[in-house]
Amino acid sequence: MVRDLKGKRAILTGASGGIGRAIAAALTNAGTQLVLASRNAVALKDQADSLKQAGGDVIAISTDVTKAEDRRRLVEGAVQAFGGVDLLINNAGVGSWGHFSSSTPEIMRMVMEVNFFGPIELTRLAMPHLMNGNQPAVVNVTSMCGRKGMPAWPEYSASKFALVGMSEAWRAEFGRFDVDVITIVPGMTDSGFQNNWLRTDGKASLKFEEGMKPEGVASGIARAIEKNRGEVILGSEARRLLRFNRYFPRLTNWLIARKVRKLYDS
Repeated sequence: MVRDLKGKRAILTGASGGIGRAIAAALTNAGTQLVLASRNAVALKDQADSLKQAGGDVIAISTDVTKAEDRRRLVEGAVQAFGGVDLLINNAGVGSWGHFSSSTPEIMRMVMEVNFFGPIELTRLAMPHLMNGNQPAVVNVTSMCGRKGMPAWPEYSASKFALVGMSEAWRAEFGRFDVDVITIVPGMTDSGFQNNWLRTDGKASLKFEEGMKPEGVASGIARAIEKNRGEVILGSEARRLLRFNRYFPRLTNWLIARKVRKLYDS
């Protein structure tokens, strides 16, 4: 199946910055009717105004995906504005950069609430509308950490693994409703994601400026939706790591552990 994005009615979370902002621009250029959602109301309004000036059919609904009332208001607002929902793009996320031994239960729960429980419950609310949609799909933006857990990313890895696992279960379950499930697995991206981490005390040098640009990631996501890909890994770094880990898992773990030891020995 080839999905035409023109005229599709989409909800996009995490829309006010980084990858989400780029996705919003790509979908608007493709003619998608878009509901933008983010906790940052000011940035969200600026994004919506910019897209409207460019001719986009866009509305903005300030949303905290961890709050049940906000999720309900978002779905109802989308249905009221556009008459239904064809695409739900779960992109909102938060990170925490530091080791598990010095972390807290509060950080663990916050990361899981934003990255896993929020998208799950938003999808639950949207499903009745998606079932009546036009070529409907749920798109979960995860991470290469959702396919290979990484040190100093324990909470983030766990949340993205959970979302990948739920995506796989949904793909089989939602088939009877003709609702597709698309999993996006991006590698490191120069998106400003590091500006909103819950902690920043990891020791490794993370060169986000050398990562993919948000516009490139957004283009890959739009293509994945159009071509109805079940799962897409974006970025050469992510593809290399995950391929190496598939064939040499023990060696991969040993190399990563050795690097962590060297960081802390120094």
